[in-house]
Order: sequence, then structure tokens, then C-alpha cells
Amino acid sequence: GKINKHEYVVCLLLNDSSASSSSLSCRLREQFSLNGMYQKGDVILGGLFEVHYFTVFPELSFNSEPQQLYCEGFTSRGFKQAQTMAFAVDEINRNPDLLPNIKLGYQLYDNCLKLGVSLRAAMSLASGTEEEFLLDETCSGSPPVLGIVGDPGSTHSIAISSVLGLFRVPMVSHFSTCSCLSNRGKYPSFFRTIPSDAFQVRAMIQILHRLGWTWVGLVFSDDDYGFHAARSFHSSLAESRGCVAYSQVLPKDNRPTELQRIVGEMKSSTARVVVVFSNEAYLLPLMDEVVVQNVKGLQWIASEAWTSSTVFHTPRLMPYLGGTLGIAIRRGEIPGLRDYLLNVRPNDQPANNPGNNMVKQFWEAVFGCRLEPPAGWVEAGGDVCTGQEDLRDVETNYGDVSELRPEYNVYKAVYALAHALHDLLQCVPGRGPFSGHRCASLQRLEPWQLVHYLERVNFTTEFGDRVSFDDNGDALAIYDIMNWAWLQDGSVQVENVGVIDESAPAGQELTLDVDRIFWNFESKKPPRSVCSESCPPGTRVARKKGEPVCCFDCISCAEGEVSNTTEDFWSSPERDLCIPKGVEFLSYQESLGISLMTASLLGALICAVVLGIFTRYRNTPVVKANNSELSFLLLLSLKLCFLCSLLFIGRPRLWTCQLRHAAFGISFVLCVSCVLVKTMVVLAVFRTSKPGGNASLKWFGAVQQRGTVLVLTSFQAAICTAWLVSASPTPHKNTRYHIDKIVYECVVGSVAGFGALLGYIGILAFLSFLLAFLARNLPDNFNEAKFITFSMLIFCAVWISFVPAYISSPGRYADAVEIFAILASSFSLLVALFGPKCYIILLRPERNTKKALMGRATTKT
Repeated sequence: GKINKHEYVVCLLLNDSSASSSSLSCRLREQFSLNGMYQKGDVILGGLFEVHYFTVFPELSFNSEPQQLYCEGFTSRGFKQAQTMAFAVDEINRNPDLLPNIKLGYQLYDNCLKLGVSLRAAMSLASGTEEEFLLDETCSGSPPVLGIVGDPGSTHSIAISSVLGLFRVPMVSHFSTCSCLSNRGKYPSFFRTIPSDAFQVRAMIQILHRLGWTWVGLVFSDDDYGFHAARSFHSSLAESRGCVAYSQVLPKDNRPTELQRIVGEMKSSTARVVVVFSNEAYLLPLMDEVVVQNVKGLQWIASEAWTSSTVFHTPRLMPYLGGTLGIAIRRGEIPGLRDYLLNVRPNDQPANNPGNNMVKQFWEAVFGCRLEPPAGWVEAGGDVCTGQEDLRDVETNYGDVSELRPEYNVYKAVYALAHALHDLLQCVPGRGPFSGHRCASLQRLEPWQLVHYLERVNFTTEFGDRVSFDDNGDALAIYDIMNWAWLQDGSVQVENVGVIDESAPAGQELTLDVDRIFWNFESKKPPRSVCSESCPPGTRVARKKGEPVCCFDCISCAEGEVSNTTEDFWSSPERDLCIPKGVEFLSYQESLGISLMTASLLGALICAVVLGIFTRYRNTPVVKANNSELSFLLLLSLKLCFLCSLLFIGRPRLWTCQLRHAAFGISFVLCVSCVLVKTMVVLAVFRTSKPGGNASLKWFGAVQQRGTVLVLTSFQAAICTAWLVSASPTPHKNTRYHIDKIVYECVVGSVAGFGALLGYIGILAFLSFLLAFLARNLPDNFNEAKFITFSMLIFCAVWISFVPAYISSPGRYADAVEIFAILASSFSLLVALFGPKCYIILLRPERNTKKALMGRATTKT
């Protein structure tokens, strides 16, 4: 991240350079021919502005060195912004409290509205334009410019910041609004004093919502600014339940056939509102075609890129563009700027710098004369400038400071860089923010150090606006809402009719005075722009297949009418109103749901209590008998069985439908597996009491018991996984049970999967019952088999009766039947297996001894 001016030239190869190993110097081979303005200073700030809007490239013959390109089409708006930067630098130099004893200078370039020219200008700023300079051993020194104000174009800023960001050269743009530039990973040193398009889009959506416009057309320029804004607008409008009627890209080459097609679609569309993200260069050819096809009756919504443009305020275009609503950059006031603008003189610029020609070009464009006339100019009747002409004598927007918007952003950008540099120089040695608590120095300043302070800059302008940047380098977002009023005398008056302030409380960001808006329609009222009008009483919405959600048909409420689009509604008894159908599912609010939930929680609580008792008396013979580890695992699985029944209560969701049967199946298999293994342990222990039976328990020890439970449970987990992957249960709105009611239920998806889940549980339960039945008459000290037999008998009876009851129960009662089966079988296992043991532990502790258990066994034998 550390780079200086020498490295720009040698490492980046921004200009063709060569280095002599003997003299250790760098020398420029060529320099770009760029229009610019320059003022010397101890510290130089760079600037990029749109002063010309057309670039003439030389012909490439490949036989000789090509000529330098040149720019045409001077625009005073871009020059005015450049002069605003010069004024801000001059004002800072006269301020004794900001950067005292340091004189700021500037190097400003014209980008000619071309990316190639803009890149050349930025590289010249970064590398410097010295013909030759010497390298010292450390290659140290301040860079040619400490920071750059601009570029105004988003595409230009993306390209420039992608390169200069590698070396953390700070850029503060006054007009680049693309939301993509908020990506700090790609553009780590990019800042801006204009809000991001993300907020501009949100502002437009709020205006559309306030005025009830849900059906709009979208037109955008073929560049990064247009594409990113359009993508954001599409998603934001959909979230607010609005729709885009058409979305058209303005061609870069202004192809007449393409423009005719776009205007033709605008003319035929039912959308009366058109949102445009573009600048005037792209939009002017479209408006010419709008005039040709005489497309009136549209309400235009302007992005900030063309809201303040006066090139549209002509008698030819205003019949079509009158009443335009636009998002405008925050207006500001800069005291003293008007006098500075009007007092500029071409003779005040140093003549020894060939790139210092911007004022000269402005002068010749305003007065229509030449300061240095070419041969034959005078003979042809051309005027010669003296340089003493008075700008107050000509009518131009150049001296108008009533609507300072991009200029105000330029002003804030210069001051942001100045305040960052001022804070940097105020650093106290030993307390600096850099490694080792170092401070930066002006003599060895590196760009990334200025970025550190720029991220933390915070000041207030004389106009009262606070300037600071968030973590993405974005400024505080605030917009004015402008309205183009077309007056009776043919003049145009741009009125401020509202404001959008992101810092305002939620829901109060938009302030819009609808009564002050000029509407360019015969009714003098805002137009209606909806795809389909709201359905009248007695009808309901029917979506059109393949159409946006804003477009629908209104069909009558007919009793018994059910379709994919109208199944949620039912007609009133008078058949004059659509009433939403009632919904039915096993709810937590009804008595049945509350009863089942209470029973479920009670079972889980009893499991927890029994678990606590067994933990407290874990070293007693009753608990230790027949593998206490299996008893604890069985209690945990029973608790899960009780809790999984809660998933069957409440409105079915996708995740509850998928989880309820899987949780139920795995929990019950874990439970029944523990019972099966306990039964097998009873038989194994009994066999060890017979001659030669010691090997039985040896081959069925604690490890084998755990492994058996794990393997049996894993089979069920595999069944559930295959079921969920192949044909997962899903929520379903069932209208077959009741004609005026919707039953929410979970469809099992795969009957085979559900059957496999229940069948596997049944097989394990039957095996447990069979083994326990065979072991029921074993000696008393092994008589847990009797309780297992009893519990599994109830378990099997419950689930055998469950199947026909579940199939014949409609809607919520099917869920209630399944919950009842889960609770009944769980309680049978809990009471039969743990009830007798808890009785001995708590009420007959004298029987909870090894001697007592063995004594009973002796008596019996």
C-alpha cells in the first residue's frame, strides 16, 4: 500500500519512461495532451471534470506516429465545477485556522467525457508530469498529488479507483453515484460527497409509493451507472409490490431504429410514469425521438444525473418534459463564489504551462472570439479577444450560484481532503495512529496515510451541512425533490417540492408537498399509473399467468368456485363481497392443542425428574441393575419423544413438516432400541447363570450394547434422510374437506418413506415384545422383562390402532391422533419401566440393596 511518485512512473508504467543506471534518473518519453488548470503549491490536489463532452480521435494509419486527440463541445457547467475547486483551494489558503503555513495548489484536468481521456489524466496526476527527476537510494518523497477530486462519472471512477486503489491514492468524487463503488474490498480509497444510487433508488420508490404509482416504465443508460441503478430499482420496486412495465437500455451509438423501437414501446404501454437513470448525453437523442413521435401524457421521473440539466428547458421539449419530478443533489451556498467566477481572466493564468489552457477555452467559447487567432481568422471576419471582456455583460448560467449542487459537492470534497491533511499534520509525535505510534510527515507522506485520516474526517460547512464518511466511504444521504414547472410565458421554473433525508426517523424520510407540484396534464392532477385497478365489491383478484403481480383480472365471487387462483376466498351470503376462507390447523390457542401440549410438556418434565432421581441414586443396586447407561439413554430418548410431539402443533411450515416425522422416527427408534438391548441383556445374564453360559455376557458387553443401539438408530436415520431427499413432506392447503374452509396440513410426500419409517419402528417393537415375552418367567432378580413385556404390549397396541385412526381422521384430527399415539406409547414405556424402580428408590429404600435383591432371589429359588 505504500507508494510514491517515483514508483508510479517506474512500477506502474503510467507513462513511457526509462531509467539510466548511471545517473539513476527517470525521464518521460511523451506527455499526454490534456486540457487543464494549474496552480503551484506546497501540496497539490488533483481534479477531474467534464469540461468538454466530445472527443476527436486521430486517424490511425500505422505508418506514422498518431497525432494527439483533442476535445470539442465546451460546457460551462464542468468548467464551473473546476473553478469551484480552485475557489475552495484559494479560500483554504486564506484561512489561518486550516492548514496554516501550507499553501495548497491544484492540477485540474478535463476528461472530455471519455474513459480513455479520464484514465490518461488520472495517471498523469498520479505519476507527475516532470520531464526528468533523479532517484535517491530510498526512493522517497511526497507523491505529485495527495488526492484527487472526481471523477464525476461512475464508469470512470470504477476504472481509475481500481488502479489507484491498489496504492491507496484517495479519490473523493462529487458525482459518481454507482452503488458498486461502496465495495470497500475493490475500492479501498474511494470516497464521495454525493449519496450512493442505493439511496437514490429508495428515494424514488418512496415517491412512487406516496403517489400510488405501481406500474412504471424504466429507461437507463448503457453504462455502469445505468445498469447498477436499474438492477437495484427492479429489486426494490418488487419488494414494494410495484412492477416494471418495460425496461429499456439507451444505445451508446444513438441508433435511430433502436430509439424508434424504445419510444414506440413507451407509446403503446399503459404505464404513464417513466423512470430514467441517465445523463443528458444519452437522453437527448431519446427526447428528440419522443418529439418526432409526439408522445405526450407521460410523467417523467429524473435521476440526479439529469434533474438539474438545463439543456432540456427548451420550448421544443418542455411540452413533453413539463412537470418532471426529479431527485436532485442537496443544494448548498458558497459565499464569495459568484464574484470569483465572474472575475476570472485568461491573463491570470501562467503562460509557460501548455496544459494550463482551460480558462482560455472557456473565454473563447463564451465570447465567440480567439485569444490567439490562427492565420486567416481575422480575414474571415473572426473576432479577437483582448482578455479584458466582462463576464457580467453576457447572459450565461456560468455565474448563477442559486442552484449549487454538484459544485457544492466539489466544495465539500476539497475541504474533506484539506481537513484530513490538517488532522494528519496535527499528530503529536509518539501518539500517532501508525505502527510504533508514529506520525506521518509532509516530507515523506504516503497516500494510504491520508486515507486513514480521510476515513475519520468530520466537519460542518458554513451552510450547516455535516461532512463525514461511513465505513464504505459514502456521505450522509440527503436529496431535494425538484419539479419542472412550465409557466404560461414559456419559461421553466425548477421548484423544490420536497426533501428525502436518510438521517430522519424511520418512516419520516420523505417530505413531499403534493399541492405545489406542477402536473403537465389537462386535469392538473397526478396521473394514474397502475396495471389493473383494484377489484370492486363482489369480485376478487385472479392472477394472470406469466404476468407481473400488478396485473390481474377481477372475477365474481361465486359460491363453490374454487381454482388455483381463487381458493383462498369465499363469497358472502349476499354474494356481493369476497371473504377470505377460514383456516384450520391444530393450534396452540385451542383447547385440544393446549391439552396435548400440556401432556407433552408434563411427560418431558417427568422424564427430567426421573433422570434427576436416577442421577442422585446412580450407585444403588436398582439403578445399576441391567446396565444403568441404557436406562439414562432410554430416559433421554423418551424426553425427545415427548418434545417431538410439539412439532405437530401450530401452522405447518416447510421446516416443521420435514422435521416432525424425522424427529419422531429417530427418537422412537432410539427408545425402542434401548428396550430391545435391555431385553437381550436380561436373556444374556440369565444364560450366564447356567453351566457354560459365561460366554454369553462376554460377547454382549457394554461396548456391544452401545454399538447395537447406534447401528439400529442409524438405519432409521438413513431411512429419514432418503425420504427427505427424494420426496420431502411439505405444507399443503387442503380445500377438499370443507368448501368454505382451508385445512393446513403436512402431506407426507412419499407414502413409501412414511411406511418404511413406521414399519421399522414396528419391527423393533415386535422383536422387543417377543424377547420380553420369552423372558417373562425368569427368576425375580431378572423380572424387568415382565415390565418390558407389559410396556411393549401397550406400545404395539397403540400403534396398530394408530394406522386406521390416522387414515380416517381429517385435517387437524390426524395430527391429534399421531400426537396421542406418541404420548400414549411414551407414557406406557415411562411408567412400566421406571415406575417400579422409582417406587423402590423413594418409598422402599430397604429393598434397594444388593442383599435384599439377592435375598429375594434365594427365597424364590
